[in-house]
Amino acid sequence: MASVLEDPSLERQFKGHKGAVTSADFSPNNNQVVTGSVDTNLMIWNLNPKAKALRFVGHRDAITSVQFSPCGDLVVSASKDKTVRLWTPRFNGESTVFKAHLAPVRSVSFSHNGQRLVSASDDKSLKVWSVHRQRFLFSLNQHTNWVRCARFSPDGRLIVSCGDDKTVRLWDTNTRQCINTFTESEGVVTFVDFNASGTCIASTGSNNTLKIWDIRTNKLLQHYQVHSAGINCFSFHPSSNYLISASSDSTVKILDLLEGRLIYTLHGHKGPVLTVKFSRRGDLFASGGSDSEVLLWRTNFDVFNYKEVLKGHRRRLNPDPSPHVNDIFPRSSHLHSAPSSSIQISPTVADTQSADPQIVEVGPVLFPYTGGRSHGNGVPRGGASAGSGQASVESGVLAEDEGHAYGRTYALEERSGFTHGFSSTLEHIVQQLDVLTQTVAVLEERLSLTEDKLKECLDNQARMVVQARRVEERAAENASPGSSA
Repeated sequence: MASVLEDPSLERQFKGHKGAVTSADFSPNNNQVVTGSVDTNLMIWNLNPKAKALRFVGHRDAITSVQFSPCGDLVVSASKDKTVRLWTPRFNGESTVFKAHLAPVRSVSFSHNGQRLVSASDDKSLKVWSVHRQRFLFSLNQHTNWVRCARFSPDGRLIVSCGDDKTVRLWDTNTRQCINTFTESEGVVTFVDFNASGTCIASTGSNNTLKIWDIRTNKLLQHYQVHSAGINCFSFHPSSNYLISASSDSTVKILDLLEGRLIYTLHGHKGPVLTVKFSRRGDLFASGGSDSEVLLWRTNFDVFNYKEVLKGHRRRLNPDPSPHVNDIFPRSSHLHSAPSSSIQISPTVADTQSADPQIVEVGPVLFPYTGGRSHGNGVPRGGASAGSGQASVESGVLAEDEGHAYGRTYALEERSGFTHGFSSTLEHIVQQLDVLTQTVAVLEERLSLTEDKLKECLDNQARMVVQARRVEERAAENASPGSSA
């Protein structure tokens, strides 16, 4: 099949982050790419070479996950600073902060209707949020170690999560219960996601393997071991017929899921590749790594004729029912190793068609006044608490003009127009709300543990009652013959 496809090619190379790139996503209209980095900054790159890039400032620690909303009007990010931020991807830089986790947040993603968010954290919990009401809804607590990743199913009915407890868990969002657990005994599970139809999930881990499960039959469909180091991220093609994976072995690999084999190995990053993502149309994908670079690749997978392939697969005789909407073969679970016939691509020439874009910095103004003209026209605004999770709003802009940053640090009274006493009172209230939010989260976890223990006690008590009744019935049966005699 590789001979039918055109080889992936490197389109552009984005430089602007000052630390490892940890996450990437495409906008629904395919015009922008959002990336998050260890440098605490979120950046939005325009695919138009003449357009400026936006740098969003606000997180206080490394960003671990970013994603565009299904409509493209919002961007969400998660960070090791224990917060989730919801951004408006425009020049005003406004963001809403969600606080409920007690430890670094590893992952965040939208539901496919854009109404909810799910976040995963080192506090061993998943938390679900309402986007429009900007409030915390509920927690899912059954992982026994750090939770690395969580994703909604396409219909929003399920959530899949994975973590350092070596398990992949499937949750029902209506009952808020774990309905299935896939145990990965060989190592930590680092990433998990649904395919486009929602019938399969894939998981990757520190043991260099990628597994694909059919959640309707709970069967392991495919098992790949094509990388020489841990797999950090993967992405399904919109057709669900291809998958790309990013690994600490410095490569990106493309798998043909219909034929069950590796078809491309891409070399472009200088160091571990931490993130990879297909565009919504499947004609592009982006990768980011520890070298602080974002690479944009082009494929022709979106125009490939799948019908001929599917006809050939239908001719195969197999008594088992179809385990996958796209009729993935082979059906039995076995290991796929990297064949020598896979194509190695090592681009030596980076983007030569366009220069690095100008960068506009968006977020709280952090630079002191340098005597130049100020571009900072946004001001932070007060926060509001809702539910057991706190949401606050911030905004601000700083532009880079011809390589020089101009800005100004404003006093709190000048920014808000309030007196110093009133501003101090507001700051104290916000601090108390933070404490209250953390307290509520702790109480919620303790309540969940208490409920589990109470349920266990009730179950034990019910079993004891049943056993006591059986003993009484046996005693009565033994006594009845003696009394009749």
